Amino acid sequence: MATAAAARWLLPQSQHKPLILALLLLVFAAQSLCCYSAGYSEQERDRVAFLPGQPRSPQVSHFSGHVTVNEKNGRALFYWFFEAQEQPAHKPLLLWLNGGPGCSSVGYGAASELGPLRVSRLAAGLEFNKFAWNKEANLLFLESPVGVGFSYTNTSSDLTSLSDDFVAEDAYNFLVNWFKRFPQYKDQEFYISGESYAGHYVPQLADLVYERNKDRKANTYINFKGFIVGNPITDDYYDSKGLAEYAWSHAVVSDELYDQIKTVCDFRASNWTDDCDKAMSTIFRQYHEIDIYNIYAPKCNLAQTSVSSSADEALKYSDHEPFRRRIRMFSGYDECYSSYAQKYFNKADVQIALHANLNGMHPGKWQVCSDSILRSYNFSVLSVLPIYAKLIKAGLRVWLYRWQGTRDWVVVLRRSPRLAYQDTVATVVPEPTGCWQICGVPWHHHGDNHRGWPPGTHQQACRRAHADRHLPSR
Repeated sequence: MATAAAARWLLPQSQHKPLILALLLLVFAAQSLCCYSAGYSEQERDRVAFLPGQPRSPQVSHFSGHVTVNEKNGRALFYWFFEAQEQPAHKPLLLWLNGGPGCSSVGYGAASELGPLRVSRLAAGLEFNKFAWNKEANLLFLESPVGVGFSYTNTSSDLTSLSDDFVAEDAYNFLVNWFKRFPQYKDQEFYISGESYAGHYVPQLADLVYERNKDRKANTYINFKGFIVGNPITDDYYDSKGLAEYAWSHAVVSDELYDQIKTVCDFRASNWTDDCDKAMSTIFRQYHEIDIYNIYAPKCNLAQTSVSSSADEALKYSDHEPFRRRIRMFSGYDECYSSYAQKYFNKADVQIALHANLNGMHPGKWQVCSDSILRSYNFSVLSVLPIYAKLIKAGLRVWLYRWQGTRDWVVVLRRSPRLAYQDTVATVVPEPTGCWQICGVPWHHHGDNHRGWPPGTHQQACRRAHADRHLPSR
């Protein structure tokens, strides 16, 4: 201040304003540099130097740790972040969420599906995934909601208050605080993605980001461009109807039971009748000896994992719990993979390297999926289709991917002339030609309806023709 005062007297009056402006700019720059320095300091503390069993080549730049989302309740979510393999400063940022509710994006998304480091067979170590998505994007995996994986809370009542709104708010707070820790990514294009019950998490978080972005003065603007969902839980009516149709069309249940279901079940009702619950429970009992993620594959013969126990537990209490809770099962498929991930991420040296459990803040063993969250989750949103219509109309990019084979029972597309779920999506994203497409592939060309065609013939041509198109809105 003394220096500024002296300068004011020594300089002509006409030069006072430029000097003051220069001083203000210097102060602002110093404050910004301080904030960025603090962010980079936290960021480097989260850098993962090396994980047990990690291959020495190629090198992987990754970070992990906790980000506080609610200081009052002591809630913090755990993340694992991989920078893009090349030119990360010029690649988009992609947030990945797994479903459940209650399943880990670290155990599934990062370490078995699209991350660059996969847990190897029998948890012997890690292996490089040559198909990793960080070839094209910076990948951010989040264990959400609180209580999943290494994410924790110091307020036990949080664990019985979980709902879609609760999860979206925490995930949004995570993003705001994560960008403070990684400020270099704040202006890069940002996308949200996920699978299974993340079919609820993703569009609801997308909607929240879209709405909060309207307040440009809040300094929390996120350069959000769109979202991607794979095999998503989307609408209770069509999802539930599809479960019954799939079981019948694949001879899991009889014609008589399917006819009964069509008679006694009103899938549009929020509460089903006892007769409907009883009929649908029969479907679940058929899967005690069948892998529900691949009905033609044997079940895992290793010791029972948390994932397999989650499925069996859901089937056991299926006569007593609302059916809506039973269909919200974990996402991802590998008949034995969960046991490898469970073993690897419970190793003390792995947890230390990941900055995951340094102070014993996470009680109990790390689990791929949490049975307690699945059972206590408050399911209140019946459909996210209105969000699709809203965000598509707003100009955001939306990619919905549905794999239609004949094996995956949990999130299904039946092979009859037209699936109920397809009618639903068609009402939101119709094609101008009168047909409609999932990921650029017409509904009648999915799966193996045309066994005589060379695999992927029409799909490839159609994908090329529509690869750069935005889905139209109605």
